[in-house]
Amino acid sequence: MRKDYVLMEMPNQKIVILMGSSSDLPFAHRVEDFLKENHIPIKCEYRISSAHRNPDKLIQDLKIYEQSRNDIVFITVAGLSDALSGVVAGYTTNPVIACPPDFKTYLWGKIFSSAVVPKGVPVTFVAEPENAALAAARILALSNPSIRKAVEKYRDSAREAVVKADQEVTSKEAYELDRIHIETMEHEQHGEHVKSEVEE
Repeated sequence: MRKDYVLMEMPNQKIVILMGSSSDLPFAHRVEDFLKENHIPIKCEYRISSAHRNPDKLIQDLKIYEQSRNDIVFITVAGLSDALSGVVAGYTTNPVIACPPDFKTYLWGKIFSSAVVPKGVPVTFVAEPENAALAAARILALSNPSIRKAVEKYRDSAREAVVKADQEVTSKEAYELDRIHIETMEHEQHGEHVKSEVEE
């Protein structure tokens, strides 16, 4: 019995980085820099979308992405009160990763602003853009063997780096490790001494 197979075209896959302001670009570019550095084949697209200043434009942009049927992971980069992440997650069916540029300034308050959202509005919070890039890559890798292979290669290289560092440490004589530790402590103490003299 003859079987007919229908070849289905793989959807276009990309990361869409939504920023609240153009001043967020240097921080947001670290996502694409990480992907390129580790040869992970994912296209990044940058947009300015403010849930506070122009919510109509944001919804219009999201509607176009939703109708495209592409495989998209949204990374939201918004400073101060982060309404952007929740609004995007509430509208789209695609994954949303919040990666605010000012997390180190506001800490737990920022996590609350970005990720503590109502049930049914899933937002994943990631503090560093490199990890946001990797998280997005892992999502897209579920349906793309090329991306999966690149992610696996990055993971393996990270493991090898740990093994290499361990071998370097264990190969040193105990006295040499003590000497390095003492020199490091003396250098830090000297820096603190200089700093205190300058302050005085």
